Amino acid sequence: MCGIAGFVGNVKNKKNVLKKMTDRIQHRGPDSEGFYIEGNVALGQRRLSIIDIEGGYQPMFSYDKKLVVVFNGEIYNYKELKEELLDYPFETTCDTEILLAGYKAWGKNLPDHLRGMFSFALYDIEEKTLFCARDHFGIKPFYYYEEDGVFLFASEIKAFLDHPNFKKKFNESILSSYLSFSFTPTTETFFEGVKRLDAGYSLTYASGSLSIEPYFSLSFPIISKDYDSVVQNISQVMHDSTIHHMISDVEVGSFLSSGIDSSYIVSMARPKKTSTVGYDIPKYNEIDYAKDLADKLGIQNISKKISKKEYMNVLDKIMYHMDEPASDPAVVALYFVAKLASEDVKVVLSGEGADEFFGGYNSYREEVDFSFYNKIPFGIRHAISKFFSLFPPIRGINFLVRRGQKLEDSYIGVNKVWSEKEVERLLKIPITITNQEITKPVFDEFRGCSNLVKMQAIDIHFWLMKDILQKADRMTMANSIEGRVPFVDKEVFRVASSLPLEYKVTKENTKVALRDAAKKDIPNESYKKKKLGFPVPIRDWMREEDVYENIKKTFSSNVAKKYFDTDYLIKLLEDHKAHKKDNYRKIWNVYCFLRWYKVFF
Repeated sequence: MCGIAGFVGNVKNKKNVLKKMTDRIQHRGPDSEGFYIEGNVALGQRRLSIIDIEGGYQPMFSYDKKLVVVFNGEIYNYKELKEELLDYPFETTCDTEILLAGYKAWGKNLPDHLRGMFSFALYDIEEKTLFCARDHFGIKPFYYYEEDGVFLFASEIKAFLDHPNFKKKFNESILSSYLSFSFTPTTETFFEGVKRLDAGYSLTYASGSLSIEPYFSLSFPIISKDYDSVVQNISQVMHDSTIHHMISDVEVGSFLSSGIDSSYIVSMARPKKTSTVGYDIPKYNEIDYAKDLADKLGIQNISKKISKKEYMNVLDKIMYHMDEPASDPAVVALYFVAKLASEDVKVVLSGEGADEFFGGYNSYREEVDFSFYNKIPFGIRHAISKFFSLFPPIRGINFLVRRGQKLEDSYIGVNKVWSEKEVERLLKIPITITNQEITKPVFDEFRGCSNLVKMQAIDIHFWLMKDILQKADRMTMANSIEGRVPFVDKEVFRVASSLPLEYKVTKENTKVALRDAAKKDIPNESYKKKKLGFPVPIRDWMREEDVYENIKKTFSSNVAKKYFDTDYLIKLLEDHKAHKKDNYRKIWNVYCFLRWYKVFF
């Protein structure tokens, strides 16, 4: 696990510039640093030593010194690939070297052969070509920037701040979509000119020309199999993935909450140490559940309760590490559990991805719960929807609004915060891109599929790839530990994507087949628990005077007045404090943006 950064172009003091860039992301790799500078090419790396601790230094060269690579991540099938590449004279036992051997054998088809989490930059010294790629699901980040004939890349945007060609400018056009999605859903970022390489894509830079192409795309080839066989397949692929994710020359621990996802991972992996965070407020505290599982497995559980003061005080630091605003309140809990784990281990397993792959969100159940209503002609349902949308949401019949709209016109993911109408009222700047324009390519790709498959595709492309995995990477790396996600594995997805609807959701439950597979390994009843996510008491804290005043002051700032209708914001805050309405997600969404803006601008 590492942080990488570099550039191609005529720049003065290349070594000093490159060192500043990599120093900025030293938290990603505090164990060592390495540089390659030749002509106009500069590649840098900060290393967190996990595999082949003595021999895996980077930048790493091919045996003939014609290729050089800097790499962030883990290739879990590197031992199997070595058996395919017997002609290559391997000099280390490190997974990094498989990239050099694989590129010689397969060229730009290299990523197709990899199983793991990765972003890398590989330079062909003879051909003067830079080839970069990001893993299938975007577990590891990769950003790039072009200006005045200079190409920059890095694991984190903040590395660009130290390059003389980088012009830091706020990209206003992203703000409206952030408000709806709660994260940046596009390849563009909040820094003008900085782009994110999408998951499953490769990038080639040669002779001042940039080309980007996909090597992987989602597919859902639903295969009808008997239920017992499906459960057995899930069990087998999850055990296989967990074994691969345990490959390490240092101790591997795990995060542990009260739910099925981390409980399943821990029950299969049986790490010596697990880490859990909670709060003093019982309904938000998962520590007792986690300790119960750990005790039954005979392993250690280390826990911490996060105080309100700690939670609020660390927010600016978190926004710095995230690079872009992120308003999922769980990101703070993730920071603290990673910090706790870092006191004992260098690698942790985590349960991200199960909900998106196996059908874990309650909203997916609407395809089953309201199947009777879906039989009514769409025109009638649409008229009913338009009528009820004129009124404030009414608990229990909101489905009348949702089921009378085309999914393509309304669905942007499970974590939607502000509607577009609300964004229009809130923002003082023009909206330049609509939510439908952002989601349209995914809906077009899955035209003709069931609504459940469309929802899963949207949630994987956006919520999982651009929020969940990003915050998991950033919060573990902020604490200099490696986070691994056994559910987010191409072999696991191959099995999960073939499941028919009834093996994912029923009227009674979500993740149906996964729960039955997990039941075989989990020694308590965590496999039955409903989804909680990372429960956080921010909704309650906002009603307490200190947090309320802090947020109100931020909403009254000049920056807030520049971008938002602050009277509207403060009214939402006051209504929340008075228990008139639960507005905490909208309030937190804007507050996090303003904290982020303060940190970077």
